[in-house]
Amino acid sequence: MPYRRTENVVRRLAEREKAILDAAIALAAEGGMAAVQIVAVAGRAGIAAGTVYRYFPTKNDLVAELIAAVAGRELEAMQTAADAAPGPLSALASAIARFSARALAERRLAWAVIGEAVDAEVDVLRMDFRQSLAGELERRINIAIGLRFLPDQDARLAAPAIVGALMEGLLSPLAPAYEDAAQAREAVQTVTLLSLRALGVIDARARGLVAQVVLT
Repeated sequence: MPYRRTENVVRRLAEREKAILDAAIALAAEGGMAAVQIVAVAGRAGIAAGTVYRYFPTKNDLVAELIAAVAGRELEAMQTAADAAPGPLSALASAIARFSARALAERRLAWAVIGEAVDAEVDVLRMDFRQSLAGELERRINIAIGLRFLPDQDARLAAPAIVGALMEGLLSPLAPAYEDAAQAREAVQTVTLLSLRALGVIDARARGLVAQVVLT
C-alpha cells in the first residue's frame, strides 16, 4: 500500500516551506537579492541548509518563489484598491497610489523583486511581474477610455510607460531618499498625479483624484 502523508505531516511541510520563504523575503528586504543565500536563509529560518535544498533545489528556485509570492500579494493589493474605488479614474488612481505606497514602505524589497540586476534567469521572472503590473494598468486604462473618461490612446504603450516611471521615480538608485512618512506620502501623490496627467486627465481633476485616493 503506497504511503500517504497525514494531514499533520502535510501541514508541517507547508509551514516549513512558508518559514523558508518568509526568511528569504526578510533577507531580500534587508539586503536585496544578493542577501538571499541558502545558508543565510536557513539560518534565518532556524533550520539546516540541507532542509532548504529539499524544498528549493537551487537558489533560483527559491528566488522564483520569492518573486511570485511578493508579486502576487502586491497585485492583489493593487486590484483590491482599484475595485473599491467609485469610478474608472479613481480606480486607476487608487491602483497607482496603492502600488506606490506599498513599494515605498518596503523599498529595498520592491526594487529587489522588480528591478535589481542579478542574472538573466531571475530577470525573466521579474519581467513577468512587470508585465502583470502593466497588464492591470492597461485594463484599467482601457475601461476609462471606453467610458470616455480618458482620451483615446494606446494603453499597451501607456501602461508600461507608467510602470517604468514608478520604478525609476520611486525605487531605482536614481530615486531620492525619503526621510519620513510625510515625504513618502508626498512622493506617492507626485507619481500618481504625474501618471494621471500623462494619461490626459486635466490637472484640476487629476489633483482632486489624487487628494481622494492618497490624502484620505
